[in-house]
Amino acid sequence: MCHYCGCREIPLIKEFIAEHERVTDAAGDAQRALAAGDTARARELVAFMAGELETHWRGEENGLFAVMRQDPEYADYIGVLTHEHRDHSVRLRALDPGTEAGRAEFDLMVRELHQHISREEDGLFPASLTALSGDEWDLSMAAWREAHQGGGE
Repeated sequence: MCHYCGCREIPLIKEFIAEHERVTDAAGDAQRALAAGDTARARELVAFMAGELETHWRGEENGLFAVMRQDPEYADYIGVLTHEHRDHSVRLRALDPGTEAGRAEFDLMVRELHQHISREEDGLFPASLTALSGDEWDLSMAAWREAHQGGGE
């Protein structure tokens, strides 16, 4: 992620990045658990990731994405990100890390999630700095709070 545009200082973007970090940390922990043969721990971590991402994606899609997709310049980009949310949600919930195929699928999904996060953090989030008005930031933050049932700032 870039560190030069200042988007990391926006409270909502900070929250999104913190969620990304929790998910990627859990993914790495799950991969290490699988390498150590601890399938039960890996399953717990995959379930954590699925829950964390569900809330995260709801906050993004109902807030920042909804506001930014109204601008034709960003609509297609956000459409791809939203499609990836749906795809990853289905695949992650169906994943069985106890099988060889499940472990291979999980490794693929982790790589895809890293790419997805990069497109948000290096593309969409910096663009949001110039694209959103104060009212649009407020709407985006309200949607994040609603997705997190009033969760912090």
